[in-house]
Amino acid sequence: MWNRISTYGRCVAAGLAVVTLPGWSASTASTLSFARADDEPVNIALSSRDIAASTTKAVAAHGVLVSMWTSELRRAGTTFRAPRLVRYRGTSRTSCGVMPANNAAYCYDNNTIYFDEVFLAAQAKIAGRALGTDGDMAAVGIIAHEMGHAVAFQLGYRSRSTYENESMADCLAGAFAQHAGNEGTLEDGDVDEAFFAMAVAADPELDGDADARERSRLARQAHGTREQRQDNFRDGFEGGPGACLLDLR
Repeated sequence: MWNRISTYGRCVAAGLAVVTLPGWSASTASTLSFARADDEPVNIALSSRDIAASTTKAVAAHGVLVSMWTSELRRAGTTFRAPRLVRYRGTSRTSCGVMPANNAAYCYDNNTIYFDEVFLAAQAKIAGRALGTDGDMAAVGIIAHEMGHAVAFQLGYRSRSTYENESMADCLAGAFAQHAGNEGTLEDGDVDEAFFAMAVAADPELDGDADARERSRLARQAHGTREQRQDNFRDGFEGGPGACLLDLR
């Protein structure tokens, strides 16, 4: 049976741990610890301004994505039903069930993109800190990925393989980046931020000591390794929507 939601990454929630969460105001911040299995932990301080800024970018990106995919699906002879965009914070109960903390998801049942606003801001700040940029495309790319699920689903592409669904969404996020480049709205560093975000949200690469149960669980929930996710994004970025879905050629 298909899952009713498609999340941005299998292991993202494990990568971000909220250490403190004081009352939110312009003068307070939350400290988060981030680490991949092969990286040293780093602390990220988030203020309410950081969260507001990334949420504003997410809302703006949502509007551009809706416009883009409405046009693309019209050319393909169909109508795009724009997903709603809903923010939450921490593990939250919604009309589509429980949304996981530190993640984003597309819900097929009610055609809605959900995103944890703290997670989105953290991804932007992590990317910005690593690359010396503002990091905003790391957050925007997450919304583009979830919108990719909506596009694929509405065109009838929905596989029993989690990886096939996720690789298509990564490709369509890359196609959005190409669109932004063609429109002249990509900033210096945006592409690097998008590729960085793909790497951060990648599945772990299991070593020879992993047991069969862990390997089976990873296969059922696979989003792709670092190389796979970046390659899938690159396919869309270089080839456009038609490189991801036959209907869009």
